[in-house]
Amino acid sequence: MKQTLILQGALTLALASSSAFAKLPPLGPEAQAKAADTAARTAWSGKVDAYLLCKAQDQVAAKYRASAQAAGKTVPAAPATPACADPGPYVAAAAPTEAKPIEASGAHSPAPTAASPPSANQPSSEVHPAPKK
Repeated sequence: MKQTLILQGALTLALASSSAFAKLPPLGPEAQAKAADTAARTAWSGKVDAYLLCKAQDQVAAKYRASAQAAGKTVPAAPATPACADPGPYVAAAAPTEAKPIEASGAHSPAPTAASPPSANQPSSEVHPAPKK
């Protein structure tokens, strides 16, 4: 009985895991742009968080120094640290323009106006018929 339950559990697990490894279809251009925008917004949010943390640490250090000096303690010189870098407001990346096919882009030269019929293997008698007598 136990072996049957274990076998059924293993079979269920194998079926469930095989669906987890199914290949997903590729993302379309809109989904890729949205994913890139989300990644850029997340990176910017991380920079803003780092900036706010830096400002808070500067305020705590300044209050500590002020209170230590007011208490008459000797305060060592502050170590040189880089200034907090403000990332500024979030600016979304420009949406990529859709690439046109070569035919629609106008990149190729226009067809010249036909001045003669297209070349073909026509007998000379058809092209230059004999004059009537």
